[in-house]
Amino acid sequence: MTLPNLSRKPVYAPRGVVATSQPLAAAAGLDMLRRGGTAVDAAVAAAITLTVVQPGSNDIGGDLFAIVWDGQRLHGLNASGRSPQALTREYVARTIADGHGPVMSGRLPDRGWLPVTVPGAPAGWRDLHDRFGRLSFAELFEDAIAYAEHGFPVSPTVAHHWQRAVPVYAGLAGAEFAGWAEVFAPDGRAPRAGESWRNPHAARTLRLIAATGGDAFYRGEIAEAVADLSARTAGTVSYADMAAHSSLWVDPVSARYRDHEVWELPPNGQGIAALMALSILAGVS
Repeated sequence: MTLPNLSRKPVYAPRGVVATSQPLAAAAGLDMLRRGGTAVDAAVAAAITLTVVQPGSNDIGGDLFAIVWDGQRLHGLNASGRSPQALTREYVARTIADGHGPVMSGRLPDRGWLPVTVPGAPAGWRDLHDRFGRLSFAELFEDAIAYAEHGFPVSPTVAHHWQRAVPVYAGLAGAEFAGWAEVFAPDGRAPRAGESWRNPHAARTLRLIAATGGDAFYRGEIAEAVADLSARTAGTVSYADMAAHSSLWVDPVSARYRDHEVWELPPNGQGIAALMALSILAGVS
């Protein structure tokens, strides 16, 4: 029996499409559309759910960048976090000299406190919803909280990368890494594909963010916990750093590539590199 080639078949979805790297997150976004939510409601719900069902790649402590078309114009949101006030040039040099950074690489380490900035994602979720959302902010968290509290089947790709992360974190010294294994490898290993995994601490954190519009994350209980961990483990992020955070609404920038106008966010994001590359290629026949 010959199966049809569906790779080039059109997709018919008059009420919208949600695409993510994890099916449960896509389903969470689709549920928002079914409830009458906007595309932004769907996108934010999917992003929040990814912090639970795809840990390590998408986390509550990450950043957010968005370009939104409102039917008339483009809006850009830069919800990336600032560097902590304590992260000075002198601090970096001293920390690396003390043996807490790479010896030969000539760059900052990938893990530990040195590369950490204030998380921007929770504020980004709130700011996108405030301007473009239709459903209540708390509704966008429902699937994520349910999966975190009651568990979800770990997908094969997530299980593969999770398994690779366990020995990496097991080999890291420093008190700041002690909690990772307790949450993500409590039995000394990553969950296998198909196994159910739950994260009740994430469920509680997401509830606090949902109930306070993000204030608990930046000026409340969560901010205090982050600052306390930082202080106890020679980190850089303070309560004042968390409280001072805000997103930036920006005007997207564009470049012409043949018959297309390509839009990206301006720096500090990486979109400008894509526009520069396309501008160079536009001159190549």
